[in-house]
Amino acid sequence: MKLLPGPVRMPKFLYSYYERSLSKSLDAKSVPGHIGVMVDGNRRWAKQFNAPTGQGHQAGADKILEFLGWCQDLGIKVVTLYMLSTDNMSRSTEELDELMGIIANTLDLLDADADISVHAMGAPELLPDYLAERLSTLTTRVPAKERIHVNMAIGYGGRREIVDAVRELLRDAGSAGRTMEEVAETLSVDDISKFLYTRGQPDPDLVIRTSGEQRLSGFLMWQSAYSEFYFCEALWPAFRKIDFLRALRDYAGRSRRFGS
Repeated sequence: MKLLPGPVRMPKFLYSYYERSLSKSLDAKSVPGHIGVMVDGNRRWAKQFNAPTGQGHQAGADKILEFLGWCQDLGIKVVTLYMLSTDNMSRSTEELDELMGIIANTLDLLDADADISVHAMGAPELLPDYLAERLSTLTTRVPAKERIHVNMAIGYGGRREIVDAVRELLRDAGSAGRTMEEVAETLSVDDISKFLYTRGQPDPDLVIRTSGEQRLSGFLMWQSAYSEFYFCEALWPAFRKIDFLRALRDYAGRSRRFGS
């Protein structure tokens, strides 16, 4: 049997020691308040083991729940997860149906955690009715004690978000009796920000993409203007807490300039 190449595994006790050491090295003040994550690599992870694609998507969904637990432990308040793009909607019907079901089950598990609040980002009209309804119901739930806020980008496209924001801004201005000339004369960055899917939330401090790809693929195009980026080689289902802590350590060592 041919062994697949993979990372060198350290003994469990050394792994635990290294993980604790990384955790202790992080200053709570340097931990980002909002993290965006591009959960990439589920299909390639499954292919490594000649497993069905759905198994990769399920492993990726399981990792999301584990990852949110890490974030809660570290005091991270907002997480945005890029789960399904508008481009992904062109995949085979069979794969999409299975993926939608996995996402729906993941939402049910999030709903079971009373400390998590969920916000939907994307185009609900592109989703099956049952999934759009679950998202809508979940987003109306208000936790008694919110420990973490999770934005679920499902059926999401960055360009579409900006177009939707401008469209809503124009409709709002029309309802207020303003002309297009008046809107154009006073239009500002803040005006558009007020109509984004993440309105009222802080922009992401850190954006992480797994699987070794080094591009945004339309994720939070507006909000990530001054974000820090971290690209990790690990495929999402194989993303470990050590990988996450390394990303946070790297972020903590940067000097954020916000365009200067």
